[in-house]
Amino acid sequence: MSQADSAPPNTNPDAPERAYSDFTRSLSYGDYLRIDTLTSAHQPVTQAHDEHLFIAVHHISEVWLNLIVQELRAAMTLLSAGVTDAPLKMLSRVVRAQEQMTNAWEVLKTMTPADYLQFRSAFGRASGFQSAQYRMMEFLLGNRNATLLRPHQHRPDLYGLLEAALNAPSLYDLALRLLSERGLAIAPSVLERDFAQPYVQNDEVLAAWLTVYRDPERYWDVYELAEKLIDVEDNFRRWRFNHLTTVERTIGFKTGSGGTSGVGYLRKALDTVLFPELWQVRTEL
Repeated sequence: MSQADSAPPNTNPDAPERAYSDFTRSLSYGDYLRIDTLTSAHQPVTQAHDEHLFIAVHHISEVWLNLIVQELRAAMTLLSAGVTDAPLKMLSRVVRAQEQMTNAWEVLKTMTPADYLQFRSAFGRASGFQSAQYRMMEFLLGNRNATLLRPHQHRPDLYGLLEAALNAPSLYDLALRLLSERGLAIAPSVLERDFAQPYVQNDEVLAAWLTVYRDPERYWDVYELAEKLIDVEDNFRRWRFNHLTTVERTIGFKTGSGGTSGVGYLRKALDTVLFPELWQVRTEL
């Protein structure tokens, strides 16, 4: 018998020896999270040191996007049923996840233009522009453009999900339905519009939001929802701005790998307003 076998058991509840160590019949941390699968997805195609960073940041962003889409869908399901309290928590989680996505750019900015050029040509036409989860997030938030479905035609499974989201009410459309259900005047042309088309600012919708903002106690649930929507769009803009500055400092004004103009395209995207009346209402109050 060894000295270790004969040693008395450690009775200190804080001792590391008391932690579970036999996982032959139960899930370990790595098993539950499938860490081997996760890390095996990091497959650089060159020997460039910074390619691993590039892949890691984009993988991390895709994980956050997956969570954001899940939370948006859950919140929208409840909003469509007239429930407003639980969706606020879900949208708060979306905001926090957006912050993490935005912070990821700060890590990527440690890669210099010379670092990037060592592997940029290796991934060909692959681009974040083709992210199905990012596109789903945009569609759910109301940024609608059928042209953006095209990069997903080679994946009928993804294309079908995105096409369905494109033609369904957005998060903002559901918020406007709630305004109508609260007795505020929203025209049928707004509530029953072609959801595949971009939303167009409407004076009647602005008037409805003005009523809410002038009497928040009476309309507290939709007032709080409106402010949460502003949080979501605010962070959406921050992410896009950080994306723009990261791209400009890395490749300047070169054409993007996905075929867009790069910085020019990203600057134009900054003009997108998801919830126009919620921003305009501040001026009108």
